[in-house]
Amino acid sequence: MPATPSTSLPSLLIRASVPKLNLDDAFEQKNDIAKAVEDELEKAMSAYGYEIVQTLIVDIEPDEHVKRAMNEINAAARLRVAANEKAEAEKIVQIKRAEGDAESKYLAGLGIARQRQAIVDGLRDSVVGFSVNVPGTTAKDVLDMVLITQYFDTMKEIGASSKSSAVFIPHGPGAVRDVTEQIRDGLLQGSVHQHPNL
Repeated sequence: MPATPSTSLPSLLIRASVPKLNLDDAFEQKNDIAKAVEDELEKAMSAYGYEIVQTLIVDIEPDEHVKRAMNEINAAARLRVAANEKAEAEKIVQIKRAEGDAESKYLAGLGIARQRQAIVDGLRDSVVGFSVNVPGTTAKDVLDMVLITQYFDTMKEIGASSKSSAVFIPHGPGAVRDVTEQIRDGLLQGSVHQHPNL
């Protein structure tokens, strides 16, 4: 079927407008192209008694290779965005995990500090109470007795644990005195290092 002026003129006008644009702009400016075609058709057809009311560009159909390339570009851009989002999410998870770990260790440290303070308070109360109730005892005597009690409690715990390996601990009466002296010497050395001017 031969081209008529009503079909060939719009095609010519579109072919004159579209090559000036890249493909993305052509899709975005469909209405502008339609308006330009409408204006040119109105000029050309009014001489023949025709009035152009409206022109529509229904769709832009690029070559199949161009479509495929555009789809690949869009897919690559989406994959890039998805990879960035995934990396950002992983970063947030690691930060939250680290913050949780730090908070857990901080709270564990507070718990240990409170436990040790309670032990010190309990020992002090025991020394004072024992010294008052048993005349002639010194604070050293009471601490020696507390250390011996803790030594035996430790041995009991080690023996009661089903998962303990073979542990060799001196257990004669002299060994208890040696343990007491070693603990006392360790405390004194620690005190000297903390307060070297004493």
